[in-house]
Amino acid sequence: MAELPEIGKVSPDVFGEVILPRLGRPHPEVLVGPQSGVDVGIVRVAPGVVMATTTDPVFVVPAYGFARAAWFAVHILASDAAMSGLAPRYMTVDLNLPLEMTTAEFRTFWEAFHQAAADLDLAIISGHTARYEGCAYPMVGGATVFALGPEDAYVATNMARPGDVVVCTKGAAIEATGLFAATFPDRLQEALGPEVARAADALFEQMTVVRDARVAVGVGVRDHGVTSLHDATECGVLGGVYEIAEASGVGVHLNADAVIIRPEVEAVTRYFGIDPLASISEGTLLLTVRPAYADAVLEALAGAGIAASAIGEILPPEAGRRVTRGGRTTELVHPRVDPFWQAFARAAAGA
Repeated sequence: MAELPEIGKVSPDVFGEVILPRLGRPHPEVLVGPQSGVDVGIVRVAPGVVMATTTDPVFVVPAYGFARAAWFAVHILASDAAMSGLAPRYMTVDLNLPLEMTTAEFRTFWEAFHQAAADLDLAIISGHTARYEGCAYPMVGGATVFALGPEDAYVATNMARPGDVVVCTKGAAIEATGLFAATFPDRLQEALGPEVARAADALFEQMTVVRDARVAVGVGVRDHGVTSLHDATECGVLGGVYEIAEASGVGVHLNADAVIIRPEVEAVTRYFGIDPLASISEGTLLLTVRPAYADAVLEALAGAGIAASAIGEILPPEAGRRVTRGGRTTELVHPRVDPFWQAFARAAAGA
C-alpha cells in the first residue's frame, strides 16, 4: 500500500492508488483530466474552444519581503497554467492568512500580487480572504488560474511523441538555489562569498516559466513545434523528464550531462548537500519538440535571452527510460522525494 511522503507532494504511487480512481463523475468535455505529472486540466467549453485550469498553493515566505513573495506566488500559479501552451487569463484566489499578518503587510503583499498579475495580463475574478487560527506561512491558501484558446492550440504533458527532442530552459535547481539565497543570505555570503551569493539571489526573479512557454509555442505546436510543456518543480529535471515520459506512455533518453548547471547553482547545491538535477526548480521549463522544429525553438529562446539546451530524446515505450550522467547510462527513475525540503529544514534549524 502506497504511503504519504514525510514531506512534499504525494508520490505517483499514492496518486495512482488513492486519487486517480476517485475523481467524481466523468464528463465527455474533459479532454485532459488529473494525471500524475500533468500540470493542467483541459475542458472543451464551446466548439473549437478549450479552457485550461491549474490549482496550486499560495506560497508566501515573509523573509523574502512581502512584495517579492507576492511576485513569486503569482508566477508559481501562472507558470503551471502556461504549460497548456495558452496564455494565462483569469485567476481565483483563496487567502487563509495567519493571525500574525498585519494590515500593513497585507497591503504591501496585495499591491504586489495585483501588479504581478496585471503584468501577466491576468484578471483576478473571484476569491476569499480571511485570517484564521491554525493558518501559518508559507502555505496561506490556494488559487486557480485559467487560460482559454483554440482547441488545436493547446498542449499537455501527456502529448510527447517518439522522436521529439527534449529541451530544458535556464538549467537545474533554479528555485532551490534562489530560495536558499533569499532565505539565508548572510550564511551564503560567509560560506561562498558575496559574488556567488548575489548571483544565487538574482535567480529568484528567474523562478517563472510563463515567458519561456510563450516564446517556445510562438514557433508552433503539435506537428509544427512544441508537443508538451512541463514545469520542473518537485524533484527537478530528473523528476520532470520522468513525468513527461510516464504521462505520455513513452520511453526517453535523458542526457543529464547536457543540462545547464550554473556556477552559483553548483556552489549552493553542493554546500547544502543536494543533487541539483533532483531539486525543485520553478523557472526551469522542460519541453518536447518535433525534431524538425527543435533548432527553431532553441533559436527563439536564445533570441529572447533565455538560456536553453537540448537534453534528450523521446523514445518508443519499448525502448525504456534511461539517463546518461557522467558518461554512464542507467535506468531513469523518479526521485520520489525532493531533497530540497529536508535540506531547507536542516538549514532553518541551523544545521
